[in-house]
Amino acid sequence: MRSRRRHRPLLVPVLLCAVAVLVARPTPATGDADSSGGAGAEVVRLYEEASRATQRYESGRREAEAQRGRAQRLERLLARERQGIAVLHGDLGRIARAQYRNGGGLPHTARMLLADSPDELMRGQRAVRQVDLAVRNAVTRSRRAETRFTADEAKAAAAWQALERRNGDLAEIKRGIEWKLEKAQRTLQGQADASAAAGSCRGSVRLEQPRTAFTQPWIPPVETYELSAGFGSGGKRWAHRHTGQDFAVDIGTPVRSVGEGRVVKVSCGGPFGIEVVVEHPGGYYTQYAHLADVTVDQGERVSAGQWVGQSGTTGNSTGPHLHFEVRLTLQVGSGVDPRKWFAERGVQL
Repeated sequence: MRSRRRHRPLLVPVLLCAVAVLVARPTPATGDADSSGGAGAEVVRLYEEASRATQRYESGRREAEAQRGRAQRLERLLARERQGIAVLHGDLGRIARAQYRNGGGLPHTARMLLADSPDELMRGQRAVRQVDLAVRNAVTRSRRAETRFTADEAKAAAAWQALERRNGDLAEIKRGIEWKLEKAQRTLQGQADASAAAGSCRGSVRLEQPRTAFTQPWIPPVETYELSAGFGSGGKRWAHRHTGQDFAVDIGTPVRSVGEGRVVKVSCGGPFGIEVVVEHPGGYYTQYAHLADVTVDQGERVSAGQWVGQSGTTGNSTGPHLHFEVRLTLQVGSGVDPRKWFAERGVQL
């Protein structure tokens, strides 16, 4: 039941329920339930803040990649402009040499004296005007190209530097949020460990959940995950065979009910640590174990997607993850393969 992710403890107290963002708003807290959210609420808030920061950073990274592509295209364009400028300079040299050979620099009076006929004089004048015009045009094009080259080069450099600064700022913000999140996770897990060791659960945490309506009756117990140990796996960590499906998730991740039902068990301590069991119509039970906190009370009715707790690493656990079981009865040992059970209901894990 080991998660492949680095262990990052969370805020255990009244907040495990805060990390999950799914369907309906939970019912009012009862007993000694903590309605303030506490560490769990802080974890949830930081998860959302980290998600937004990551999205901004990734957007900036994609924009930087696009700008890099534009800069590379501009470099190719500038290389062609440099070649064009070199060609223009060559043209100027050839024109100047041609003028020198053809007497382009002679005064107008001298040309008239040397001309053999009026026609020759007119042709010479037209040729000189054409050469002069070509020279002026070539000089103008060369200056424009050089000006455009300088402006484009400065623009590309400024745009790239601005993106580099922006991405650096975003990365720093992201690191700051992640540091706060790790601190909150350590606090949350520490509180969970204390509850599990005492065998006494704190009151359920009441956090405001997003109003998400699921069209399908069954959903996975966590929104984003990687599967780790599966049903029936062997290993020295279990007395016999693994009785459920593990989902590798970080501490404080929202855990949701896979379908509508009624909470029939909320307990702390023992091999499963902090756990919640939900009874569903049709006689099946689902278990959510190794939690850091719970967000429901025993006897409460829940809907598909409603948060029932936050993931952790309490009980017989070697790292943060959710241990999930589907059972035929409330008792341990009546489990069925969760992946097959979900597949029969149209959900592929």
